[in-house]
Amino acid sequence: MPYAFRRQPLKGLYLTYQLILTLFVRFPLWTIFNIPRALRPKRTWSWKRAMLARLIRLVNGLGDQVGSLLSTANHKAIVSGAGINGVWVGAAGHLVTGKLQTWAAIAKVASVRLPGYWVHKKGTSIKVGSTPQPGEKVIYQLHGGAYIRLSANPKDVTATISKGYAKYIDTVQRVFSIEYRLASAKPFEIAYPFPTQLIDALAGYNYLVNVVGFAPENIIVSGDSAGANLAHALTRYLTEYQGTPDVPLPGPPSALILLSPWVDLGTGHDKIPNGSIKTNLVTDYLGPGGGIKWAKGAFCGPHGLGAAETNEYISPASLHSSLVVDFKKFPRTFIVSGGAEVLYDSILTLKKRMVADLGEGDGVKPEDGKVRYYEAPDAVHDYLVFMWHEPERSETYKAINKWIHAS
Repeated sequence: MPYAFRRQPLKGLYLTYQLILTLFVRFPLWTIFNIPRALRPKRTWSWKRAMLARLIRLVNGLGDQVGSLLSTANHKAIVSGAGINGVWVGAAGHLVTGKLQTWAAIAKVASVRLPGYWVHKKGTSIKVGSTPQPGEKVIYQLHGGAYIRLSANPKDVTATISKGYAKYIDTVQRVFSIEYRLASAKPFEIAYPFPTQLIDALAGYNYLVNVVGFAPENIIVSGDSAGANLAHALTRYLTEYQGTPDVPLPGPPSALILLSPWVDLGTGHDKIPNGSIKTNLVTDYLGPGGGIKWAKGAFCGPHGLGAAETNEYISPASLHSSLVVDFKKFPRTFIVSGGAEVLYDSILTLKKRMVADLGEGDGVKPEDGKVRYYEAPDAVHDYLVFMWHEPERSETYKAINKWIHAS
């Protein structure tokens, strides 16, 4: 049962027990069994990588039992500090229409003011939130965390992606992230189910266009894991409702980057014989525990888990027979996956569907396909978050940089 040890003193006792077990049993066994390459999850992995993957999986599992192990920033306040460039982003309820308006009414959520954070390239003198230079590109990065944890704050672990973009992407001087509200369910307060996060992402996009002044053709929307799910949903909304009368919706972005996207919250890929969700359990840090099921329930909320099977905004890679989805209006897209991650099969399903509508290529010339797929064969889920995941991490950024340059 998720979060069974969330309260003290059980939380402290449980964590103490796990620490003792790890120091005196797990770690010595991992050390021994990871020495022979043949016994590592991947023969190509170093001893260090094998040990870190096991450790991250353990920590991930502990979080499913006790809740967050570290205090993180949230949507209620800007958490300041050295090098943190926070701003308040206004609500954008006037841009909510169509299906989004209906879903918001069901979930009883509305657009609100939220914190947003800028990450600037080192050495630049750009002022926070300043008007862009002519032709300046910006990346709008949406963080992962299964919609239930982590933060857009530059001190959060997922901010290594924004910092990586600022370091490796030559034509991008700054990256922006929105502190979207996180979903929650029992045994905690029931709050912020879908489409809360899409409404919040829309507010951040509106800020970039109508407050800062970026033209949509100079915005690249990006996301990792659940953030990639959100990046897809935002792009779908902007393309589907572009030109809606009486709704001054900004145009869609020029490009989309999906990093280890979580694009099937349903159960279809779970049922594939010898699928990645089973075979890659030994290599990925995402485990089969109840935490992910709890996250799906918290996110779907009043819409029910059936929405994870049939809603194209929630699960564009769902294998449910009644799902209707197309990508014909989407911009050029860069999809990243790790060959060792449990979501691998669902990412390939998304790639196949996007390529069917948009073609595969760099998307530069009209006759080229718009979908660029990049795979790091031995990488875990969301590997760009981890500084130690080299050389895959830097090689991926370089590939993205080349792709952006080609536009």
